[in-house]
Amino acid sequence: MNGTAEKTDVVVIGGGPGGSTTATLLAKRGHRVVLLEKETFPRYQIGESLLPSTVHGIGRLLGVTEELERAAFTVKRGGSFRWGTNPVPWNFLFALAPELSGPTSYAYQVERMKFDDILLRNAARCGVDVREQSPVTEVLADGERVRGVRYTSPDGVPREVHAAFVVDASGNRSRVHQHVGGERIHSEFFRNIALFGYFEGGRRLPAPDSGNILCAAFDEGWIWYIPLSPTLTSVGAVISREHAARLRGDQEKALLGFVDRCAIVRDFLSEATRVTEGVYGEIRTRKDYSYTNSTFHRPGMVLVGDAACFIDPVFSTGVHLATYAGLLAARSINSVLAGDLPEDRVFAEFEGRYRREYRVFYEFLSAFYDMQSDEESYFWKARKVTDMDATDLEAFVTLVGGVHSGEQAFLNASADLSEAVERTGSMQTATGDEMHHLFGTPVVREVMQEMNNVQVRGVLGASVKEEPLLPDGLVPASDGLSWVDPAAAR
Repeated sequence: MNGTAEKTDVVVIGGGPGGSTTATLLAKRGHRVVLLEKETFPRYQIGESLLPSTVHGIGRLLGVTEELERAAFTVKRGGSFRWGTNPVPWNFLFALAPELSGPTSYAYQVERMKFDDILLRNAARCGVDVREQSPVTEVLADGERVRGVRYTSPDGVPREVHAAFVVDASGNRSRVHQHVGGERIHSEFFRNIALFGYFEGGRRLPAPDSGNILCAAFDEGWIWYIPLSPTLTSVGAVISREHAARLRGDQEKALLGFVDRCAIVRDFLSEATRVTEGVYGEIRTRKDYSYTNSTFHRPGMVLVGDAACFIDPVFSTGVHLATYAGLLAARSINSVLAGDLPEDRVFAEFEGRYRREYRVFYEFLSAFYDMQSDEESYFWKARKVTDMDATDLEAFVTLVGGVHSGEQAFLNASADLSEAVERTGSMQTATGDEMHHLFGTPVVREVMQEMNNVQVRGVLGASVKEEPLLPDGLVPASDGLSWVDPAAAR
């Protein structure tokens, strides 16, 4: 390797949410971080619907909560579904999960160009050396570990930077992940294709559900309907590969054809026009997007976000998994650089927690694709895969809110349901009334009885003893940015 190469503590490849999260949380511990991004932000990206765990958990750790509020993104208090055997749309509220109750029981629909740019600029303010237009061309490694990378600077000059760790957050299309070893295993179940575009002037659900993501099933698959602003809507059709032939030729005709077979979305778009210019003017496709790598790390290198795995867009888990992995990776690297714990142990914790989160969502989403089920059976499946001691409805909302892992950094201050209703509106809405049997008073009373016991620690300054999530596992340090061995602390 080049003896004149630049040296730093960590190189992060990719400036999306996973990369920005990892880099920022490393810089907050005083480490030198170089972030290499091949594009110039803001840039287009799909995946606009967030979960509360990202907005209020990761957002607080990164220090961007107020900036996200100022961005005036569309507020979503849950989700609305025309799914399964029930012909009427049904809702869930984030406020029904005890961990998500309170004035922050909501998330955002975001234009990723704006959201990702906020996170990347925040990383730079926190001390990360952000270098755009700097594609990585080679990962430098020897028989023992990864040692750094080669990249091309914006002026076209090849450069080399050595580091104790390399974080690959370069997304699903990059091949950098191959340097970790193992193989990329594609799902046999989620062999789907997504076809999507953007529309102006589409209708909204009745307030206060107007910001909800709407997922509506039709014979060949399902459609997402994401209100990004009062007038702009992201619309995508997810279909199985057996229907791929319908995508050949005129893709606008194909997308509108799927919309036409989904009555509720067809009605919502009846007076809308498709955006045909600018960054939102293109109709795009994604295929073979569900996969996981057989390993997420090797000595000196770790995979984060879509570089490691992706499941499916139905419950907006992509950004959640990416930022959660960024938090886990930062804890692990911070622990090693501080000399607190050995590398093999902290990355066993990283991989164990990351795969656990992936597995639970994968199992639940697999069940959710059973179009012949009704919503009560989905709730039961959520409780089964999360192994929660909770009502079925609580388990469902806790899972899809992104907080079933028990990570205290994700959780909100305790409050009762009345505070959530004050912030996000009552569940007794036009669509909520139609599902009154799901959100009846017995369930609400059970939730209210328990949610006042919810406690938080870390960024909110509260103190709570956190037990290991894995057998003989580690726990987060008091600031949530590294690992602690609970056995050694006794």
